[in-house]
Amino acid sequence: MRRVVVTGLGIVCPLGNSVEEAWKNALAGKSGVRKIQSFDASEYSCQIAGEIRDFDSSAYVPAKEARRFDKFVLYGAVAGSQALEDSGLVVTEENAHRIGVAIGSGIGGLVTICENANTLKEKGPRRVSPFLIPGCIINMASGEFSILKGLKGPNVAYATACSTGLHAIGEAACIIARGDADAMVAGGAEAPICPVGISGFDNMHALSRRNDEPEKASRPFDKDRNGFVMGEGCGLLVLEDYDHAVARGAKIYCELAGYGLSGDAYHITTPATDGPVRSMKMALNHAGLKPEDIDYLNAHGTSTSVGDINESRAVRELFGEHTDKLVVSSTKGATGHLLGGAGGIESVFTVLAIRDQVAPPTINIVNQDPECCINVCKDKPQQMEIRAAVKNNFGFGGTNATLVFKRV
Repeated sequence: MRRVVVTGLGIVCPLGNSVEEAWKNALAGKSGVRKIQSFDASEYSCQIAGEIRDFDSSAYVPAKEARRFDKFVLYGAVAGSQALEDSGLVVTEENAHRIGVAIGSGIGGLVTICENANTLKEKGPRRVSPFLIPGCIINMASGEFSILKGLKGPNVAYATACSTGLHAIGEAACIIARGDADAMVAGGAEAPICPVGISGFDNMHALSRRNDEPEKASRPFDKDRNGFVMGEGCGLLVLEDYDHAVARGAKIYCELAGYGLSGDAYHITTPATDGPVRSMKMALNHAGLKPEDIDYLNAHGTSTSVGDINESRAVRELFGEHTDKLVVSSTKGATGHLLGGAGGIESVFTVLAIRDQVAPPTINIVNQDPECCINVCKDKPQQMEIRAAVKNNFGFGGTNATLVFKRV
């Protein structure tokens, strides 16, 4: 099996529309959560979200063509273009069939579906857009980006709720490792902030209703957390065969050394501890590492009552005494929860943590929940040695995913 490394990064998220901007704001402890601007949410119980601001896709997607696609597709096009540019990988007629795309989404084009449903109701079936289906189906982020860049390698999409981004990255790495591609652009994209999206999650009592303090609403591992905050955006990695990257003199951020996945077989929304434990254990086994070899863990950490406790217990069960030395952070305090896009942007942050040897802070922890008995990086970034890092994401339906990144 071939070694897989990270050579490019791209991001569009509530903290910024470029990698360095988003990372700078994450380290500064800033929040991207505000009052919802994309629609009038004044009558909703939840009126806050991590929305993208000042987004412009025109540098990568012509305006006429952009109108055909849902926002999650455009987020993928911009983040993917950033990542490909960052990697320095030039697509040619000779290598195009060896470069693929794996961009997943938990929900897909929810905004476009809702808009066309309203059109159908108000104006009739003949006014529904002919671009409804090709503009919003989940695989179109991968499809449109492959067309934009002429990438003729494997073209796939994954949909595993909030584990989507990690599964896309992990499966893309497997494609490279077995020799079916030399490089893959992989991660997750999501644009769920619309009346139906907010209502659906809020009526489950899953969302925070701390409307008077949006910036303080997402509180992973805090005793007073009261639900997650919806976010939107995309994070993508260029993964590449190690020998291929070295041969072309590529900048290598780190190695993607391990990938694990599991199912809880327990409940559609409530997590179980053994699934995350098995996912993390599998990833460590594939990486050839022991729990004590991991210095940093970027948690799923959604700011939900049950989820944060469950992940904390899983971490302590697997890492044992090393848990007290393992530095943990959840960047969802700053970005909100991007659902299928979470694993992508949080993998970007994890890679940058290894590059800069610093753990980003978990903001909004005032009183850490004693049941979340892990070593959380709070308030400010922690400069430290990071030899290897774990990234977790877990999703509805009991689906779990873990990646292990390490220095080359």
